[in-house]
Amino acid sequence: MPDIVLIGGGVIGLSIAYELATRGASVRVLDQGPLGQESSWAGAGMITPGNPLGAKSPENRLRAESFVLWPDWAARLREESGIETGFARCGGIELSPERSVSDIAAAAATFQSEGVRAELIGSHELRELEPHLSPELGDAVHLPDYCQVRNPRLLKALLAACAARGVELSPGSPVIGFDRGGQRVTSARTPTETISAGQFVVCSGAWSQSVLAQAGCSIRVAPVRGQIVLLEALPLPTRRILEVGPRYIVPRADGRLLIGSTEEHVGFEKRNTAEAVAELIHFGGELIPSLKTARFERCWSGLRPGSPSGLPYLGRVPNTDNLFVAAGHFRAGLMLSPITAVLLRQLLLGESLSLILDELLQSR
Repeated sequence: MPDIVLIGGGVIGLSIAYELATRGASVRVLDQGPLGQESSWAGAGMITPGNPLGAKSPENRLRAESFVLWPDWAARLREESGIETGFARCGGIELSPERSVSDIAAAAATFQSEGVRAELIGSHELRELEPHLSPELGDAVHLPDYCQVRNPRLLKALLAACAARGVELSPGSPVIGFDRGGQRVTSARTPTETISAGQFVVCSGAWSQSVLAQAGCSIRVAPVRGQIVLLEALPLPTRRILEVGPRYIVPRADGRLLIGSTEEHVGFEKRNTAEAVAELIHFGGELIPSLKTARFERCWSGLRPGSPSGLPYLGRVPNTDNLFVAAGHFRAGLMLSPITAVLLRQLLLGESLSLILDELLQSR
């Protein structure tokens, strides 16, 4: 019998499993489909900089703590798995969707107030940094510490590291119910077996609401479809992440660029649409004109787990001693995976929390 069963094998579930296994816990991961797929695989791997000494809001504090963990996290996974995750500090440029000078100045001021390296630059300075950008773009924020990671490679590294540490990985094992005894969950049921454990964690991404409902817990997590386009452009017209509101361009070292992403409330419908793909390609060409002649390689979509507040549910489920939740990370699941793993490890193993977030460490 495992000490802990994790229900969900995306980046959050695998990260928690890996962190628990490093402390000697016996862990089993269940997933309804293949491990390391869905929105974890589909994202662009953007890691926004943060500074724990200056972050004030719950969202920024989570981001800042995770940002500090990322270099060591990526190095540990590389050493244990032998897989290079593509983690790199590439820098980033943030632009205003409306080309508003006041909005971009406010964004720079917010980063600076947190102690994050951020420079407000004018159009001339932007041209010097990024000569291939459209000359019509105005002021921007230069974030030299912006990082990225390759999602598929990270997930392969997590799977390999978990397996090496004895985590039992069970793809194709949907949880269809729970058994309870008083204030405790005693087992999780799949179509083929009943699995007992000391503790359970629901980290099923966009499906977390329905999984927890089987245990009598109500949370609000809904799927939000995001579509992404992949282009090939050699030589790369930029090596920095370019972010404009919810849209972005993320360059890869192999000469490819990701252009994303939509935010569509269409239920569990995971497919690409001609309209969205055309819109993303148009956005890329407007930002970098040379991309209009880049080679289209492919497109895909993922279902991100959105919560009403935009913040994840992290903590113990009410009225249940041994059932926990880590879900609703929306667009920030990969970015927040290290700090989520550390916090859940601390909660599950009865350790002191390294970060007290009363707004998050409860099911709201």
